Amino acid sequence: MTTELHVLAWGCILALVHIFAAVRVKTQQYGTKWNTGARDEALPPPDKPIVGRLARAQANFFETFPLYAAGALIVVVAHLNNRWTAIGALLWIAGRVVYLPLYALGVPVARTIAFLVSLAGIIMVLRPALMAVFH
Repeated sequence: MTTELHVLAWGCILALVHIFAAVRVKTQQYGTKWNTGARDEALPPPDKPIVGRLARAQANFFETFPLYAAGALIVVVAHLNNRWTAIGALLWIAGRVVYLPLYALGVPVARTIAFLVSLAGIIMVLRPALMAVFH
């Protein structure tokens, strides 16, 4: 299996980490009854900033994860993967792994750098597919 697909699999695990981290702190904030209920009621703003931070980190992950997944699948299926797409995949996952705790802790500049590293990784993965258009 290619590096890009290994990273995609680990990205799925990271997605679960995002989901469970966000719901864990939200359950601590609003209680088990909220978690096991229908969640129909409007919730008051959270007392703890980490509740909102983890929800936003999760939303950010799920905005960019499909882009990485599509890129990885495109280059693998089209046999366009190479050393640079593998490096891009590793940059993407490393940036995303670092992003979550930085966002949870409220570290602004480093969090943005981690996001930009992950974005650069996506671009590196997509580059061969985009450049193939011009050949």
